[in-house]
Amino acid sequence: MARTARDPETSLLLDLLAEAYEKKSWHGTNLRGSFRGMTAAEAAWRPAAGRPNAWELALHAAYWKYAVRRKLTGEKRGSFPLEGSNWFRRPEGEPAEAAWKADLALLAAEHRALVAAVAERLPELAGAARAKALHLVRGVAAHDLYHCGQVQALKKLRPRG
Repeated sequence: MARTARDPETSLLLDLLAEAYEKKSWHGTNLRGSFRGMTAAEAAWRPAAGRPNAWELALHAAYWKYAVRRKLTGEKRGSFPLEGSNWFRRPEGEPAEAAWKADLALLAAEHRALVAAVAERLPELAGAARAKALHLVRGVAAHDLYHCGQVQALKKLRPRG
């Protein structure tokens, strides 16, 4: 991912986003890494009725990356590739590897789009608009790490065999 950060805050936030989602960092597994090697059936397992599974957490994270990007760019609401918002019930029917991989690809695409928006828009902002944007971007990085922890816990809770 090419970075054209023009100021230290933008550079720092791009680093935070990368460490929370895809780059090696001191804390261990990042969000993308938490899904590594997970099958569709494993991603579909839920600890109890009404509780999210790893698959739903992946799409939830993708949605909030989209929502923050939309706030940075002024993009129209309702442009997320899936119908609905925030939580998306998965799987639709039996867990299918192709559907799981497609939803992981959506998460990756939303991450790349967010990083591009931060690199482009943040250096242009000042005052209250910049402060709000900084808050949102820090929040989406923390959101990735929060849900990474949930995925890691689900992996430990899931029955083996």
